[in-house]
Amino acid sequence: MTWDHVIKNGTIVTPAETYKANLYIKDEKIAAITNEELPGEVKSVTDAKGKYVLPGFIDTHSHSRDGRNGAHYKEDFFHSSMAGACGGITTILEMPNCNPAIYNVANLNDLIEVITPKAHVDFGVWGLCLGNLNLDQILPLSEAGVCGFKYFWGYAIDSKTYQLVYNYQEGMKDVIPPLDEGEIYKIFREVAKTGQLVGIHAENFYLIKMLSEEVKASGDKSYAAVLRSRPPVSEMTVIETGILFAEALGTHLHILHLASGDAVRLIRDAQKQGINVTAETCPHYLALTDKDFDRVGALLKGYPPIRTQHDQDLLWEGLNDGTLSFVCSDHAPHSYEEKMKDYWDAPAGMTNIEIMGPVMINAVNQGKLTINQLAAVMSENQAKMFNLYPQKGSLEVGTDADIVVVDMDTEYIMDQEKLHSRTKLTPFNGLKMKGKVDATFLRGKKIVEHGEMIAEPGGKFIRPNKK
Repeated sequence: MTWDHVIKNGTIVTPAETYKANLYIKDEKIAAITNEELPGEVKSVTDAKGKYVLPGFIDTHSHSRDGRNGAHYKEDFFHSSMAGACGGITTILEMPNCNPAIYNVANLNDLIEVITPKAHVDFGVWGLCLGNLNLDQILPLSEAGVCGFKYFWGYAIDSKTYQLVYNYQEGMKDVIPPLDEGEIYKIFREVAKTGQLVGIHAENFYLIKMLSEEVKASGDKSYAAVLRSRPPVSEMTVIETGILFAEALGTHLHILHLASGDAVRLIRDAQKQGINVTAETCPHYLALTDKDFDRVGALLKGYPPIRTQHDQDLLWEGLNDGTLSFVCSDHAPHSYEEKMKDYWDAPAGMTNIEIMGPVMINAVNQGKLTINQLAAVMSENQAKMFNLYPQKGSLEVGTDADIVVVDMDTEYIMDQEKLHSRTKLTPFNGLKMKGKVDATFLRGKKIVEHGEMIAEPGGKFIRPNKK
């Protein structure tokens, strides 16, 4: 027997167990996990003594700005997937608001063709819901292998390009206003036929529009004013409607990038009633608050907004009790020039894909979750929800050897200049951290060592298992 690689002397971590063992890899798969030293030739070895061996992290929510006509000056999949790998991510589920948008099978196949040569990790792709514009494409997209469906609740649509319009104003030429609830109901009904989930950006456009006009008219430019323009109720009203639609139609509703702590209660109550609703949150909501605005300014800007300590505490409570299923990055880079504008003029979005793993590892050291929970909310839960388990998100014999080796003891200062994204900006810059990714393996091949990429792109498109 010849083993391709052995990770020896490490501590294996799954959501259920923590134990010392050696992990043997052959033909891209985990071949054995044992305390014994197995006979045979070993091509290469990683000594993980004093370190933890977890299933590779999965990021279900990334905007890599790619596509044939993508905003490559901000980011591309070569850089986002490299950055993700350096942060311990081995699978990325790419969001569909790229250019061209993933509203039909032809565009899905085109994106796969464009980004596969750039992919440092394996990837899936979401399908986009545009109401009547592509209702007839939902079933074909599901058959073609999208991982789920995204509906940007409250966003307008360019009727010619099918690109999202983020700051809709009445009278815009060739722009379809935010969809009414009748069209949204039809989206939920059609997605239910696929058995896949519909993920929603949960913000109430009309409420935010009215409140933003009031806040801007007041001249108040404080972050407290920002939060008044997008209060928790702007998330909660949409989540309530989504839950009612999911209950009526049997659709799996997934709440994306939850920022409102009070909304956790809505989701928890719905789950107790047996309604198929799940939710995620992000590292910036779990580690930053409104108090960070004075330090970083518009770098804090994302939608929904980073809220208060009250919200953060309730989000942690929801993550720890299982109301929230997992953590994702919501990686959405913008250029330095764009993010350095006044808060109201700067675009929403952060360079987060490489940050997510270190922030959550640091949270383990802070006692906010256990290392076993880390394996659950960064790997296993995502894989199960998107029907990739156990091939992804597990450390089981016979599955893909997607692995991250974590050093829990290293202390350092977060330095954005060392990020691997095209845009090197983060509100975490300068913060003290403890614990980092030491190595990342994709299907048995070590692609990251000591925080640096050491391999050429070798990722591939993956599709969910059919139930």
